[in-house]
Amino acid sequence: MALRGIAESIIHRLHAAGYQAYLVGGCVRDLLLGRQPKDFDVATDASPTQLWQLFPHAREIGAHFGVMLVEGVEVATFRSDYSYIDGRRPSEVRFETNPRQDALRRDFSVNALFLDTETSDIQDFVNGRRDLEDKIIRAIGEPRQRFQEDYLRMLRAVRFAARLEFSIESSTATAIRELAPLIQRVSAERIRDELVMILTEGGARRGLELLDELGLLEVILPEVTRMKGVEQPPQFHPEGDVWTHTLIMLDGLIDRSPTLAMGVLLHDVGKPPTFRRAERIRFDGHVEAGVEIAHDILTRLRFSSEEIHQIEALVASHMKFGDATRMKESTLKRFLRMPDFEEHMELHRLDCSSSHNLLDNYNFVKAKQEEYGQERISPPPLLTGKDLIAAGYKPGPWFSTVLTKVEDAQLEGSIATKEEALQFAKSLAT
Repeated sequence: MALRGIAESIIHRLHAAGYQAYLVGGCVRDLLLGRQPKDFDVATDASPTQLWQLFPHAREIGAHFGVMLVEGVEVATFRSDYSYIDGRRPSEVRFETNPRQDALRRDFSVNALFLDTETSDIQDFVNGRRDLEDKIIRAIGEPRQRFQEDYLRMLRAVRFAARLEFSIESSTATAIRELAPLIQRVSAERIRDELVMILTEGGARRGLELLDELGLLEVILPEVTRMKGVEQPPQFHPEGDVWTHTLIMLDGLIDRSPTLAMGVLLHDVGKPPTFRRAERIRFDGHVEAGVEIAHDILTRLRFSSEEIHQIEALVASHMKFGDATRMKESTLKRFLRMPDFEEHMELHRLDCSSSHNLLDNYNFVKAKQEEYGQERISPPPLLTGKDLIAAGYKPGPWFSTVLTKVEDAQLEGSIATKEEALQFAKSLAT
């Protein structure tokens, strides 16, 4: 059964037992906007103990907050939150029987709507429907208080505004600008997750612009704000400075994988510190500088080692497409077999489409991919270290050099059998 069906059956069971129960939060918002919710949450006046009695196989995921997981659906008891002391979570909660009290402790008005799926009635205590119609993200109650309860809500405001194409209500935006420096009190992991969602849920360009306008970007990614005003050679980048170029690329994101999105964001992060004017504007060494800066950012935000490796590879290799037509066949094939090479292709396509719009190298590489096929790009090795030992050679560091040259010859098509590979290795060893 789909999650919506499960949520509706949970609500039906709660109603049958005499409790109030509603769909609540983002799923109601998305349903009213004609969007498909990613998940469904249920709120009820049933206490945690009463929920256990009705759903004995539920999994407790927030005992202090009265939250249970029932077949993939979060079911929570109405509550009020008190005594926020760490800028993240309340130190005290009070379970309630009135949904209004539950609505008043939530973040934004558009996320505080309650839908009775059996009657289609909507409980709206904070004018959330009006804000949906007006396309506004508005903090519930006093904005500064809402954000001081959980500083991450400042990034969530940006995410919702960007994804939904809403504006942020003026007093809500003012509070974010005032409190933006406090976002550094949030754990790196939580900031990372919100940043990735801003870049991958839709509206990435608008999200980055809002982060900048509200003063959040300077706190979490000062290296990216330095792209603003950094000129580029107009013959290659008629669109403008590095910041503008990056915004246009983010605007064109279709494949919204986290690594590609971060690769797009950071691919030119090495340009500001390497900018200089000679016979023309130059960024000598910007790729190497970019990899180093990207590593610092990704490590700071606690990306996984696998993600860091891929994003650094995207930054390190984004200029290699310019050499593709001049590469030896072996070099080109090694380039084509880089892990997740389609992300490299897409970053290059976006890079070109957001500047000079020349896709010659992209089309060349794509044609070579089709011409070679995976078997010719990554053929089984003709020779291994064990083969060299069996042929009487003593193991040593030179094995690696020989095997690489043997593979080069294989990729170039000059040798095709194990016997030819052994003969070639012998010629290298003498």
